[in-house]
Amino acid sequence: MSEYQIYHNGSFHDPAAPILSAQDAAFQHAIGLFTTFSVYHSQPFRLEQHINRLEASAIDLGLAPALDKAQLSDAVHQTIAHNNIDRARIRLTFTPGNLSLLRPNTDENSGTSGGAAQPTPTVIIQPTPAVEYDPAYFNKGIRVVVAQPSANPFDPNAGHKTLAYWSNLRSLRQAAAAGAGEALLLNITNHLASGSVSNIFLIKDGTLLTPIAHGEEVEDALPAPVLPGITRAAIIEIAQKLDIPIKKQMLSINDLLEADEAFLTNSSWLILPITSVEQKELSNNKIGPITQHLRLELLKLIESETNPDGNLTD
Repeated sequence: MSEYQIYHNGSFHDPAAPILSAQDAAFQHAIGLFTTFSVYHSQPFRLEQHINRLEASAIDLGLAPALDKAQLSDAVHQTIAHNNIDRARIRLTFTPGNLSLLRPNTDENSGTSGGAAQPTPTVIIQPTPAVEYDPAYFNKGIRVVVAQPSANPFDPNAGHKTLAYWSNLRSLRQAAAAGAGEALLLNITNHLASGSVSNIFLIKDGTLLTPIAHGEEVEDALPAPVLPGITRAAIIEIAQKLDIPIKKQMLSINDLLEADEAFLTNSSWLILPITSVEQKELSNNKIGPITQHLRLELLKLIESETNPDGNLTD
């Protein structure tokens, strides 16, 4: 199917249907969260982790005291079945609905601002065909550039996947205009944070290095503006099983330039090698052996969790 139907609060609609209210917090104030994940063999990879992160962000940002995670999971599986999906990319969006933040509250028992009634959240599940990337993308790696805006650790949205995402996409678009595949974001201390739509890993002397993510900070440390990516977590899990040393720490541009290998992760790319930064080549413009090994092991992990009785496919 080239055009899948979209799930919206219990019903399905064509993609062009006007399903979002103009009063929804997403439309009014860009308030909401989303997560994207891949479906293989009709099974979403690590759906539970995606929904857990969504709930953690909703609680952290004050959007909801909790989410009905079982209902969200069921809705995703309904969407997959309804559209007869075997392989796809899915975006799950959650908004708090019509918050009525600027409407005076006439309920004497519930404060002086905001609506008295708890709004109905909006849940939209949007499948799209999986992007089939050119194998050269992974066999040759990509060039990255450094984005101009910094990732601000004091921004409440930092480290969360919110609907206020234009800054990230603007950096990605500027990277594409410069002939690069991704933009690297620095934090306010000029340390590496992440890619605009990805997490970053370095390999130096056999050790896997990655910036500290939101929720991993030590006490009294600067907040980390880094999304705790689900693919990032899978790579760390794989590295632990392979006895590859792992360090989560502050990393500089010089650390990247001096790395033996470097790669990016997200749910669509999985592992995407970096072979040059700005105009400087990394590791002789070649894909390193640890990067290759981790990518193969990630493919095996995906296959084992989504198609345990099948054969490995790349």
